[in-house]
Amino acid sequence: MSDWPEGRNGGPGERYGRGSASPRPESARAMPHVRRRPAPPQSPPHIPPQQGPGYEDGPGYDSDYNTGQVYGGGGQRGGGHGGGRGGDSGYVQPRPAPNWGRRLKVGVLSLVVVVLAVSVGTYFWADGKLKREVDLSKVIDRPSEGDGTNYLVVGSDSREGMTAEDKKKLHTGSAEGKRTDSMMILHDGSNGPTLISLPRDSNVEIPSFVGSESGKKFAGTGRQVKLNAAYAEDGPELLVRTVEFNTGLHIDHYVEIGFGGFAKIVDAIGGVEMDIPKAFKDKNSGADFQAGKQTLNGEQSLAFVRTRYAFAGSDLDRTKNQQKFLAALASQTATPSTILNPFKLYPTMGAGLDTLIVDKDMSLWSLGNMFFAMKGVTGGEGTSMNIPLTGQSVNGNLVWDKAKVKQLVEQLKNDEKVTVKGN
Repeated sequence: MSDWPEGRNGGPGERYGRGSASPRPESARAMPHVRRRPAPPQSPPHIPPQQGPGYEDGPGYDSDYNTGQVYGGGGQRGGGHGGGRGGDSGYVQPRPAPNWGRRLKVGVLSLVVVVLAVSVGTYFWADGKLKREVDLSKVIDRPSEGDGTNYLVVGSDSREGMTAEDKKKLHTGSAEGKRTDSMMILHDGSNGPTLISLPRDSNVEIPSFVGSESGKKFAGTGRQVKLNAAYAEDGPELLVRTVEFNTGLHIDHYVEIGFGGFAKIVDAIGGVEMDIPKAFKDKNSGADFQAGKQTLNGEQSLAFVRTRYAFAGSDLDRTKNQQKFLAALASQTATPSTILNPFKLYPTMGAGLDTLIVDKDMSLWSLGNMFFAMKGVTGGEGTSMNIPLTGQSVNGNLVWDKAKVKQLVEQLKNDEKVTVKGN
């Protein structure tokens, strides 16, 4: 019995085929033509995760897929296996948590760099404005140095840079040249600052000196003059020489400011608050003040420190007002609201540095120390006084108490607490 179905080789009625009884050989048989479709584009094989027990890894399989991992999920194992394969799983790598410690360090470092850059720039800007015009090396026969630092602080009636309108407004007059309107010694030491006013009418001796311009030596003749005459005769160098000769105290630095600069500093910080115990008026200085607390602008401040004809003590009372005002000015300037506010700090520094005259060895550091020492005079840690006096000489000048002055100078030289009382 044949297993072939009918119509196939070996079946009934088949003419040709293997096992045919026909004597004719079997001819070639045409095979049906099969059209093959083009192969689809090849893509990386996608191997689904295997399920069920008994599965064994075989060739081409990654054992990591035998973890029950779900494709397209947020998790990813190890170094990139799983859903990230082929880029078609929709996997999104999570963003790392921000490193706040590193960000804080970078922020602090950036702030420090900016502050340093601004500080360095400010230093060179301010240093370039200082007028180092006084050469103390020209002063001869100087006393020995002591402990602490001694500044000679001078307020001059210089009208340099002032317009005719400024002179009229500030009641300065139009006199040529310049004279000293106030002179003070500021000692900065370990026992607190000491501010000593030297009345301009003090009777002093002009010693031998070398001319600041000519270089010629002038021998001392015992000539007695008012202290401010030394400045008028040969400027700051002779003034320093005269103060050192008559006191025996070594002066380390010289600082001078004129009328215009003084008024500008006060206006730059928004005025200075003063408590005036008694009303007074003076047509010469332009002063017209009521009693009580009030804020003085630049014009009023200049009138306040220059007034002397309205007081019974004349120049002595004026020096006391000058001390009180300078201490208040320093105290109200050295505050965070000024130092940390560039809109107040730079105008204040600019106003002062534009008209400030100092010695050639003065640094900004020394100037800053002087400023804060001035602030400390009335801060409970300092002393302010007039130089001790005995009375008046025949020519009407104020005479110093030589014994007390000598004791005072010894205390300053040794940086001791000042116990001497002034006028």
